[in-house]
Amino acid sequence: MINFITRYFTSLWAFITSPFRAIWRGICKIFPPREFTVMDTPRGNVYTFKQSSFWRFTKFCGKIGLVIWATWSTYVFVYHRPLLQRRTQQLEEAKSLHARQMTDLQSYLEKYNELTRNLNVIDDKILNADKKITDKQKEELMNTRIKTWGELDFLRTRITEMFTNEEYSAEYTKLSELSIEFELTRAENEELKKQNAQLIESMQKVADADNQIIDLVSKLTSENTDTLKEPINNINSTIASLGLTQKTLIRNANKYSNPFVGSAFSPLDFDKDMDPKYKELADDLELWHGLKKLNTILPLGAPIEKARITSNYGMRNDPFTGEPKRHRGIDFAGKIGTELMAVAPGRVVSAGERVGYGTTVEIDHGLGFTTLYAHLSKIMVARGDWVRPGTVVGLGGSTGRSTGPHLHYEIRYKGVPFDPSKFVKE
Repeated sequence: MINFITRYFTSLWAFITSPFRAIWRGICKIFPPREFTVMDTPRGNVYTFKQSSFWRFTKFCGKIGLVIWATWSTYVFVYHRPLLQRRTQQLEEAKSLHARQMTDLQSYLEKYNELTRNLNVIDDKILNADKKITDKQKEELMNTRIKTWGELDFLRTRITEMFTNEEYSAEYTKLSELSIEFELTRAENEELKKQNAQLIESMQKVADADNQIIDLVSKLTSENTDTLKEPINNINSTIASLGLTQKTLIRNANKYSNPFVGSAFSPLDFDKDMDPKYKELADDLELWHGLKKLNTILPLGAPIEKARITSNYGMRNDPFTGEPKRHRGIDFAGKIGTELMAVAPGRVVSAGERVGYGTTVEIDHGLGFTTLYAHLSKIMVARGDWVRPGTVVGLGGSTGRSTGPHLHYEIRYKGVPFDPSKFVKE
């Protein structure tokens, strides 16, 4: 070995450092020395700088290190940073869960000790009770003991689960939360029982009041209905001759509306499963409302204050020709200037001259009924006016085909005159 070293190397140091020198020669071949010239133009000076192989290799290593550092930093930021954050979050959650579990454990143990002491006290009272203790007090002590045992069983179950169940989650974080929740639940239950009893009592009172109200309203409705039916019953034969019935007129009256009779009536609708008395009351109210409205709408009554009929509806001898001819209305005696009034609310649809009728006023009362006033000397309303019962619509006269001062009065249904005598003599 020594011969080999002395043959090829000048010394032992040369032998040891030969690999490093070989590496350095390779580096020098890759990074040979380099010269570059810099000219200072304003001054005209020329400077020559030389970069050795070592300097060039050092700069290269620095650049490689910088690239490696930047690459590694980017990799850590993109991949390891979110992973690190998740790990940190998981660690914090685990710490929080552990803290809650320890708090639970402490609460359970303290509550367990408290319940155990209470149970011992209760047992001592029961075993060493004086003979003067009443049965009610004994029963209360036994109920308290049973409740305490129930709480103890619950705590045993929770503590056992805490130590054996890996998926146990903390529930109570305060020492008194368990007992508070139990007491609140029991108090709420008692309060609900009281409210339920009060509610049943109130409902009974409401039901009694409801029956009284329904009976009273039914009675009043029935009595008023009989009163309201009287004028309608007087004209039954007339409305029958028009192809109408009370039921039809009442139904149409409930649907009719104008400024003076009010809006349409909406029938009350009750569930079929409810007491039949509500349906009967709804029918009675609908009938009463319809009759009340019908008595307002129909032109019932005389259009003149002191009514004296001089000619009825039907066949008669024409005063001008003497030949038989149908009289389409009723004639009322009266002087020129006699006030003529509307008998029901309505709207004036015609006010002016008509052939044969002279000066006339026609009023639409709704449901197809109109009234016509003929031979007037003066009109007191205009077409489109709304009139109330008692409104003066014109003054008596003798215009048109007339033999003297009087009022020719007609009631029409859908434009066709009919015998108004039943309507006038209500």
